[in-house]
Amino acid sequence: MIRLAKYMKPYLWPALFSVFFIFLQSLANLYLPTLMADIVDTGVVQGDMPYIFKMGGYMLLVTLAAGVLTILANYLASKAAAGFGRDLRNNMFAHVERFSLQEFDQVGTSSLITRTTNDIAQIEQVYMMILKMMTMAPLMCIGGIIMAVSQDAPLSLVLVVALPLLIISISILAKKGLPYFKAIQKKMDRLNLVLREELTGIRVIRSFNRAKHEMHRFDEANRDITRTSIRINQIMSAAMPLMMLIMNLAMVAIVWFGGLRIGGGAMQVGDLMAFIQYAMQIMFSILMGAMMFIMIPRAQISANRVNEVLTIEPVIQDSECAESTLSTQNEGVTFQNVSFSYPGAEKPALSHLSFTAKRGETTAIIGGTGAGKSTILNLIPRYFDVTCGSVRVNGIDVKDVPLEELRRRIGYVPQKSVLFTGTVAENIRYGNTQATDEEVRTAARIAQADAFIQEMDHGYDSIIAQGGKNVSGGQKQRLAIARALVRKADIYLLDDSFSALDYRTDARLRAELAQMTHSVAVILVAQRVSTILHADKIIVLDEGKIAGMGTHDELMRSCAVYQEIVASQLSKEELA
Repeated sequence: MIRLAKYMKPYLWPALFSVFFIFLQSLANLYLPTLMADIVDTGVVQGDMPYIFKMGGYMLLVTLAAGVLTILANYLASKAAAGFGRDLRNNMFAHVERFSLQEFDQVGTSSLITRTTNDIAQIEQVYMMILKMMTMAPLMCIGGIIMAVSQDAPLSLVLVVALPLLIISISILAKKGLPYFKAIQKKMDRLNLVLREELTGIRVIRSFNRAKHEMHRFDEANRDITRTSIRINQIMSAAMPLMMLIMNLAMVAIVWFGGLRIGGGAMQVGDLMAFIQYAMQIMFSILMGAMMFIMIPRAQISANRVNEVLTIEPVIQDSECAESTLSTQNEGVTFQNVSFSYPGAEKPALSHLSFTAKRGETTAIIGGTGAGKSTILNLIPRYFDVTCGSVRVNGIDVKDVPLEELRRRIGYVPQKSVLFTGTVAENIRYGNTQATDEEVRTAARIAQADAFIQEMDHGYDSIIAQGGKNVSGGQKQRLAIARALVRKADIYLLDDSFSALDYRTDARLRAELAQMTHSVAVILVAQRVSTILHADKIIVLDEGKIAGMGTHDELMRSCAVYQEIVASQLSKEELA
């Protein structure tokens, strides 16, 4: 948690004033029992009503002041802690945004969500407790002991026995609970993972009638975290009765021995009442400290999990010599003897690939499942870095170009179309926030999306539901293509972006696309041969290696792998 304290720096003054007000509030609370003792010993015993009213007025003023100070201290502590949590979440989100796909796979999406929300909330809560209790608990404890001894030193021997018992009991319970605090955060990750999979895969679950199986999975994860939570609560629930027992026994002892000392004339009734209040303040300050020291280890676990994420350095980042050196003249994309292996993979996904996707040409990539088609596209915007060889854009190695500059030149349509909550226009404009309404409509028209958009209730102002649940797969793909086209990029990467389109829409879209992209490089991954028949260059992949390269006619004469793919999809009449 100390490493995260730097996020408290902007809130140093609210935190310091909060501590100062708590200090004054504690002094006021320590003064009240003394005033009460004076009222009893002087006013009540001697029947001096004016003195009672006078000292009672002082007590009301001190109580009012303590109340105002408490409100101010709590407000400032909450402001500092909430600001800390907000800044830490923002920083963590910005840091995660820099992650490559490798880091996302390393930590896990569900775990990142838990760490950004639940874990930071735990730390924020503890920081607020520290601001409020770190000053109050020691001051009330030490001040209470001093004031109690000043009231009656011999009677303070009761506290010498009670306080160590209280501290030992709290320490034992905290030690037993700590391992469960560590475990519950991991179980929360597991629960989030199962829940996320079930919510995102609900259609698959229903189509295969696996609802009961998924309910069982969720129930297991839920029961697991419930068992741990119950165990924690069992340990913590034993704390309060045990501590109250010790405190009440201490009170009985104080009243018993205090009564004997009053009977012997060694102390007055008011002094005993004040001593009891100071004893209660001391014990409650220990309870506050105990709560703090129970919560701090739990928050420390959360802080470690947050620090794990913040200390991860993305493997893909701008090199020290990276400059905005990409020329406006798009010469294309060149792969020079590129090989790539995923972390932990037994064999490379790509081996010794060399080709050039030229400006003004459409380069298509086809091959079997797992051949490495999408991997090629992922290497161009540096979602992954090559294991050996180089990927060059306009003759410059992509590693020597700032990521922002590189990706600004690329219009990317992923294999799985992703839409965001918002209007249709906002989703298309996501590719270019400065795009005019006319440019948005032009991109939609080329992507064959304008027609179905116009049929929606509010046209381009129609709302897209979370994850694009209110549009079909083909409509998602067309909106994703429009989003890439409105970017007016130098390179377009289309990862199997026509798979959900019918042949007629596919043909119209490719014809429109060819007119718009005649001066840029287009790299197209496809499963359907019909989509790539007229590509300027077709690259055939087989197990991560180039099995053939050329036009359709050339490959039909020279590449057996391509011939097999074509024969499995097209009839002789279609080929003719």
